[in-house]
Amino acid sequence: MHETDPGFAYDGVHEIDVSGIVPQIAIPHAPDNVKPVSEVTGRRIDQAYLGSCASGRLEDFEVAARVLKGRQVHPDVRFIVTPGSREVLMEATRLGYISVLHAANAIVTNANCGACPGLHGGILGQGEVAITSITRNFEGRMGTGGEIYLASPATVAASAIEGCIANPLKYL
Repeated sequence: MHETDPGFAYDGVHEIDVSGIVPQIAIPHAPDNVKPVSEVTGRRIDQAYLGSCASGRLEDFEVAARVLKGRQVHPDVRFIVTPGSREVLMEATRLGYISVLHAANAIVTNANCGACPGLHGGILGQGEVAITSITRNFEGRMGTGGEIYLASPATVAASAIEGCIANPLKYL
């Protein structure tokens, strides 16, 4: 638990047991359209996208590297990884995460918005399917005519390996 200012009085403390929650995924076309990953496991993907400004954290790179270590991205999948900042990229490089991602055949970009808002470097084509850790999956977000599934970095990495939406638990 993170500490706050000395002397701060909390209204209460709530403890929640999340151990029974299975991996979740938001299906197209709303971030609150959430289901267990098991309900869409096997859905073919064209692209896996990890990163951007809101979800390119060092912790995301660490879990993706852990899932991908010694494995390869499926040959039919573009796995694009974009750090949230230059500092994240430098630290992920220092810790060896970038080497693992490169060895797995991921495409590591510089820190930028890129594919997330559909600007460049991973725009979806008509009928393409992406799984991503970004914050929005509205229709047209990453390109006209694509489907966007939102998931955890571990689920994104596991799906990149399998070429379809996959449960990450067997890789962790």
